[in-house]
Amino acid sequence: MKLGDGVEQAIHSVAMLAGLSEGGVLSAAALAEFHGVSTSYLLKHLQALSGAGIVNTVPGPKGGYRLARSAEDISLLDIVLAVEGPEPAFRCSEIRQRGPNQLPGRYFTKPCQVSAAMLRAERVYRAELAKTSIADILAQLTAEDDGGIAARGCAFLEINERRTAR
Repeated sequence: MKLGDGVEQAIHSVAMLAGLSEGGVLSAAALAEFHGVSTSYLLKHLQALSGAGIVNTVPGPKGGYRLARSAEDISLLDIVLAVEGPEPAFRCSEIRQRGPNQLPGRYFTKPCQVSAAMLRAERVYRAELAKTSIADILAQLTAEDDGGIAARGCAFLEINERRTAR
């Protein structure tokens, strides 16, 4: 399974937004700069996150993005579904029913074993993402960080965080 680059960018952006102070926002341009990615590409994913209720958009020249709910209440699955959509990664097109010497429909009353196995794997994958929150990711990062990662993020926020009314 291959997820688009937007999933990585969205997860890192949400994690960055979790570090904002009360009433703080970050512009899309600042988020893109911090992660070294295209602002226009990131904007597409921020719009998807906004549509899914993961981030709020604050309009205006001092506007930007902030979390719509707590980091504890945002799972990796929430972000993946916002960016990639709800469709399963595997989509069966019933190729077993094509080709020469086709069989009657009675052989195809149940989903094929390939499709069934792929959908079972998808359920496990989604369940794992659903039980991992942005807060969990940040707690793991904090436990492993010698201070360098936190210092980089704090220094960036000090310069780029915009203060708005909540």
